Parts: sequence; C-alpha cells; structure tokens
Amino acid sequence: QVQLVESGGGLVQPGGSLRLSCAASGNIRSISVMGWYRQAPGKQRELVASSTSGGSPYYADDVKGRFTISRDNAKNTAYLQMNSLKPEDTAVYYCKAVLRTAFVTWDQTIWGQGTQVTVPS
Repeated sequence: QVQLVESGGGLVQPGGSLRLSCAASGNIRSISVMGWYRQAPGKQRELVASSTSGGSPYYADDVKGRFTISRDNAKNTAYLQMNSLKPEDTAVYYCKAVLRTAFVTWDQTIWGQGTQVTVPS
C-alpha cells in the first residue's frame, strides 16, 4: 500500500523558517506530481506549491519568493522550504502525490495526513 508521510511542522516565530518533508513509500513505479496544500481553520484547502516531473515548479502568489519546493526522486520525497513565515501561513499542510504503482497502469492520487504549521501573531 502506498502512503505519504509528512514531517517538519511546528511552531515558529514570524520571520522564521521551517522545512517540511513528504516521503512516499510502497511499491511505487513513478511519481509525476508532488504538491503541497494547506488548510487554515474555516478556509478551503489551497495549493501552495507543486512540482511536476520535467516541468517548472508552481507557487501560489502569496508564497512566491518565500517558499521553495524540491524533490529527491531517488527517495520519493518532496520538501517545502518555508522562509520569512507569517502568521497567515498558519495552517495544516498536506502533501499530495500523483503516482503509479507497480500493479496498475493509471495514475493514483495520494494524500498525506497533514502537519501543523503555526506562526503566532
């Protein structure tokens, strides 16, 4: 069974940094997209950044220049380096992957369990 496990969340003061990790495990053949979403209390889940194999990364406007997504394909892991954090970045951050396993020929979308990021005002 394929799963995503996030880590690296926590409490950080405004202006600080955090690095989130998302590790995919299981019988994975390929991962085409890995992305980070976030959901603040009372708000819809929104895309923060995504990385498509062979493509340019995407960033939401309010994190451009502050967040950086990267991938280690050998480890099936994505990272989100978050700098200059603001109180409005407070949310649960979720990792999503679009991948193919060794047993099927179509893409599957897998979500992680989420990790809390808190930036106090």
